[in-house]
Parts: sequence; structure tokens; C-alpha cells
Amino acid sequence: MSTEISSNAHGEPVRASEAKPSAPEKMSRESVTIIATLLVATFVVILNETIMNVALQRLMVDLRVDAPTVQWLSTGFMLTMAVVIPTTGFILQSLSTRAVFMLAMGLFAGGTALAAVAPGFELLLLARIIQAGGTAIMLPLLMTTILTLVPVAKRGAVMGNVSIAISVAPAMGPTVSGLILEHFTWRFMFVFVLPVALAAFAIGAKYLTNVGETEKAKLDFLSVVLTIPAFGGVVYGLSQIGGGQGEGGPSTMAIAALVIGVASLAVFVFRQLRLQKAEAPLLDLRAFNFRMFTVSVLLMVVAMMALFGGVILLPLYLQEIRGLHSLETGLTLLPGGLAMGLLGPVIGRIFDKVGPLPLTVSGSVLMVLALWQFSRLDAATPVWWIVTLHVGLSFGLALLFTPAFTTGLNPLPPHLYSHGSAIMSTTQQVAGAAGTALLVSIFAVVSAASGLVAGMSAAFLTATVIALAAVVLSAMMRKTEGAAPGHGGH
Repeated sequence: MSTEISSNAHGEPVRASEAKPSAPEKMSRESVTIIATLLVATFVVILNETIMNVALQRLMVDLRVDAPTVQWLSTGFMLTMAVVIPTTGFILQSLSTRAVFMLAMGLFAGGTALAAVAPGFELLLLARIIQAGGTAIMLPLLMTTILTLVPVAKRGAVMGNVSIAISVAPAMGPTVSGLILEHFTWRFMFVFVLPVALAAFAIGAKYLTNVGETEKAKLDFLSVVLTIPAFGGVVYGLSQIGGGQGEGGPSTMAIAALVIGVASLAVFVFRQLRLQKAEAPLLDLRAFNFRMFTVSVLLMVVAMMALFGGVILLPLYLQEIRGLHSLETGLTLLPGGLAMGLLGPVIGRIFDKVGPLPLTVSGSVLMVLALWQFSRLDAATPVWWIVTLHVGLSFGLALLFTPAFTTGLNPLPPHLYSHGSAIMSTTQQVAGAAGTALLVSIFAVVSAASGLVAGMSAAFLTATVIALAAVVLSAMMRKTEGAAPGHGGH
């Protein structure tokens, strides 16, 4: 039976596990087209996530706003992502694949078009929030579609291609924006992205078919409301604690946001556990009943803290201590990002043959060694050595990402695919914010007392200690098979 099912004869929800007891060994051309379309779209929307970081200085001048205000273009984007992603489990179950894709790319393209013509800061911020709404939906949609269409034996190879979107795109963002800002105004960061977004939208509208089954899921309004203070509060509090260190420590508002966020998150989790009995959670936490899912999520959290720390700290080191321009900084970091993406599909194929353990242990050890060497950088370290270390860190992360995604999501039964993907994406956002806040805070505090080099060293040493947890978690990874039909209960 084909895996592309739009409805059954009686209009009743049919689990993917019931519809296809044995997954085909080969993917159909239609399946390949669907996944390729989603991959390109995901790459574009994630590239957009980091494209603004290099442009903030230029925007302060052009839009006549101060540093804390312009930072909202990044913070607002991150907050929207943190609030929308937990709802994607419900969205993916309630709407068809095609409808979800059109919604995501429609929001993203609309936000991009608005950003390109925005006359002032307020409209540009609104445009970024609209873009973020689309971005938040794309990655869980891609992951859920892969789990539905791809046989377990080939998932590693396909998930390896996903790592191109989640690792190369953020790494290329600063380089792309650096090149654009060298020759054009900041508006062209959106002008250049818009045709690609519109092309992906058009291709999806023409070729995308519906995957799996939609269900009449109940939407718990209180859970949706709780996502705003819970995930929004945690991410905002962490980002402000990190960003506010230079002005005499974290603000009262940042600490209050974090406290409210943690309290709301506890209430949110408690409510989801209660709603599981009525089969109506917004985010189904039963995915954590699967041990390898839990271990993989924790491993992703540690890896994302290291990745985001590196993405933030290395540009600071290169610009503040080494005096490199934004374009030079972007080009220095580009080889690492490209290495991570190009290795992803290869690592995925190796994973399908040998399982996660050899890859994750090697990757976590490499990550620890690279971060430790970063902690020893000074004002005279050769740039070629920094590039080499960054490529090493990227290689280590590539060895972690694909096995963690695939091992974690493989054992889930089909009705938990969308929720498992949403949980992984949500924890990535929170871990990225937490890693950035912690490492930037340490950098700022130590720099104020002992100088920039000492601050950088302390921050990377902290990242090294955190990364040691990845070595322990990596050793716990075991190969997982796909869930048997009906396994896991509903």
C-alpha cells in the first residue's frame, strides 16, 4: 500500500502503522520529491535564522535604534520559534502535509517580502516574527514526513541530509549576510532569499502530496496559552541574562522572566501529563517513555549548547580580539559549516550500517578536544589553527546530530512522530538559548575583571566541561528499530 494516504474510505483516522505494516525497502520517486522539496525549504528558512546577526550594527545606524532595541530582531525571532514549535505536534496531526507546508512557506515568504520593504524598525520586527512562525513549523514537518515515508534501514542516510539544513544553514548565515552587506543594503538579505522561498512554495504547491493521516485532535486552549510564558519566558530570560552582563549583571526583568518561565513550564508539563489520559495533550510527553528518545534528546541538548556557544563566541573572539571584519569572520567560520553539512549524508549511511555508538562516542570526544583547544586561544593564535579547530568541532557535531535524531525518533510509534519531532525541536531552541546565555555571561563577567582573552578562555572551558556530559550520554546510545505496528499505545 502506498505511504501517501490522503483519506480512507470511511473518513476514519488510520494509523500509519496500520496502513503499512511493512515499510517498502525502496522509496518511490514521489517520496523523494516530497522530501527534497521540504529539505530545500527547511534550508532556506533556517539560513534566515542567523542571517541577521552580522547586520545588527548596520541596522542600528539605518533605522536609528540603539543596541538593546535592534537585538529584538533576533530575540523576537527566537521567542516566536520557542512558542510556536510546541504546538506543531497538534498542527501536523490536524492538517494535511500540503496544508502545513503551504502555511509554513506562506508565512515565511510573506514575512520575507514585508521585511524587504519595511520602512522602519516596528514593521521589520513584525516581519521577523511572521518569518519565525513559518520557520518553527518547517523542521518538525520535515522530520515527521521522513519518519512516515522512509524505511527504517534508510533513515540514517536521509537524516544525514537533514543535518545540511540544521548545521550548514546557520553556519552560512553570517557569511552570506557579510557578502551581501559588503556590496548592498541590508534589505537585500531578504530580497535574495525571497525568490528561493517563492520557488519552494510554488514547487510544493504543485508536487506535494499528503503523507499519513490527519486526525480530529482536540486543541487545549489553556496549553496553547501556557506555551507563551513557559517557553517564551525561559528563552527570553536566558537570552537577556546573557545579553545584559555588560551592564552590571542580569536585569530584574530577565530574572523575573526566567522564574515565570520555569514555573509556567512546570504547569505546562503537569497539564500535558493530565491530558494524556483524555488523549488530548498539545505536546505528547509519552515519547519520553522510550529510553533512547530520552537519551538522544539529552545528547542533542548538550550538543546544541556547544554549537550555539561556538557560533556566538568565535565571532566575538575573531572580531573583538583579532580585529577581523564581518565578512572575514564569516569566511573563517564557513569551512566548518560546510564540513558539517557535507559529512552529514556520509555519516548517515555509516550509521545505517554500524549503529550510533561508534559515531556518537567519537563525535563527543572530538567535540570535547576542540572546545578545550578553543579555551587555549590567545591574541596571537594563527587563523589557520582556528579554522582547523572549528572544522574539528563541526566534524564532532556532525557525528552526533544524525545518530541522535535517528536513534531517538526510530522507536516511536507513528502517532508520536509529530510530537517527538516537536519535542526535539523545542529542546534545541531552549538549549541554544541556555548555552548562549551561560557562555556569554561567563565571557562578560571574566572579561570585565581579567580581559577579553581570559573571558574567552573561561567561556570555552565551561563549554568543555558541559561537553563531557555528551561523552557519558554517547556511551549509552544503542541501535533502535522502528516501532512494531500498534507498539507504544495511544
